[in-house]
Amino acid sequence: MTISDVRPRAREIAAAVLDPELPMVTIEDLGILRDVTEDDQGRVHVTITPTYSGCPAMETIRSDIVSTLELAGYRHVDVEFVLSPAWSTDDLTAEGRGKLARAGIAPPGPVHSGPVPLALSVRCPQCGSLDTRESSRFGSTACKSLWVCRSCREPFDHFKAL
Repeated sequence: MTISDVRPRAREIAAAVLDPELPMVTIEDLGILRDVTEDDQGRVHVTITPTYSGCPAMETIRSDIVSTLELAGYRHVDVEFVLSPAWSTDDLTAEGRGKLARAGIAPPGPVHSGPVPLALSVRCPQCGSLDTRESSRFGSTACKSLWVCRSCREPFDHFKAL
């Protein structure tokens, strides 16, 4: 196997690591995986960006990346956290947004530059209704808020736009 064969393989393996707080999406789906490189000695360097500074899941993600790549046969793996460019919900992939919706979490809308748009409601991921209300600004994790659908009466998480 040549190094050119290994690099895509290392990236593919790292990209498949699941987010510990949102286990229906990978770190690639979430858009926090920035780069995976390997030097001529076979050392793998992974660069990730937290969804927000202080995200409590980052150390678990780092550990999961290292152990997953080591299980695949890589002997030296390091993970670097970078804050620039900052992560935004625009970094979520279309596949990631779909996975969140299928798991009952309303995905965020796009981030806009300029005036901040006012979102009056969030589409219910259960029934599709826009007749929803925010129940709590804070959901099961800091990056989600809790909403309730007035149509189907089901509660649901909404991934906050950042």
